[in-house]
Amino acid sequence: MFVEAPQNFEITREIDFSLFGMGAKYRRRAERMQPQDRVLFYINGVRKWPASATITSTYFEDNSPLWHPTTRGESFQYRVKLKPDIVLDEEDYIDAMILGPRLDYVKRWAPENWPLAFWDRLHLLPQRDFRLIEGEMERITSRNNRTNKRENHERGTDDDNGVGMINDEIQNQAETPPSDRSDDDSPTEDCSQLE
Repeated sequence: MFVEAPQNFEITREIDFSLFGMGAKYRRRAERMQPQDRVLFYINGVRKWPASATITSTYFEDNSPLWHPTTRGESFQYRVKLKPDIVLDEEDYIDAMILGPRLDYVKRWAPENWPLAFWDRLHLLPQRDFRLIEGEMERITSRNNRTNKRENHERGTDDDNGVGMINDEIQNQAETPPSDRSDDDSPTEDCSQLE
């Protein structure tokens, strides 16, 4: 799990979760990161889980400035490339104060102090905890997708195939009296004379 300060999380989000940087203290952990490793993002301070991603590279060194140091001398030269998996909208971020106490990872902390378990920047969570958090992200994403489909259906705007525009055009023609239609809107044949 990658722990980010709010300001640095915004930078990571602006670059589409394509990169994560760690300081010298985390070099050994960065060396163990491999493509296909899965990660969660946690925002320190607001105590929320906003996204999950997959690592797509081994670590590499890059000293170009990107994130803001949160402590004196902090750098982010050990980096891995990422591919975002689930990115929640800000209003859907998972509140760690609700889900966090259920994690196995925090059991060694006193119940009232469990947020201290996420003080450091990198954490290796048990698979059960990872699945619990990402499962909640998937549930939220699925719920939002169903809501969006329902709203699109109610508006008559399905997918990107133009069905919504056709539905709107049919609706507009049905509401326009024949005398108000332009020549282009009138039928090409009078079907009543075909009998």
